Amino acid sequence: MTVEVGNKAPDFTALASNGEKVSLSDYKGKNVVLYFYPKDMTPGCTTEACDFRDQHTSFEDLDAVILGVSPDPLASHEKFINKHDLPFLLVADEDHSVSEAYGVWQLKKNFGKEYMGVVRSTFIIDKEGNLAKEWRKVKVDNHVTEALTFIKENLS
Repeated sequence: MTVEVGNKAPDFTALASNGEKVSLSDYKGKNVVLYFYPKDMTPGCTTEACDFRDQHTSFEDLDAVILGVSPDPLASHEKFINKHDLPFLLVADEDHSVSEAYGVWQLKKNFGKEYMGVVRSTFIIDKEGNLAKEWRKVKVDNHVTEALTFIKENLS
């Protein structure tokens, strides 16, 4: 499936860090920041999550919900949330179905080894459930501010 700006964002249902199943469609009427990251507790992922945490109120003020998605299990998400006081849900995508629907589960290369994994990406979904903006192969520095600015200038 190809995800394209302007089209309906793929709906999904998966377990979240609150122990409940969440679906993208649960958030109709709100802007959604759906960000995919490779692994809990790693340096880049921690920086990104803490940046989203630090700007959480600003996103809420724009009627935007943040959802983080990684292949980690709920137990790992719980530790990550508790250690860094994250105020938003993390989705456990252990079967990679959500990542595959958004095209971020890809072949990666690191130190000469090839493996399948999440390519850090962020999707902004508008209040009607349409994909408004995407960033793929995200560089963490200033990314959260960039996402916030996009919502402020285009969806508020």
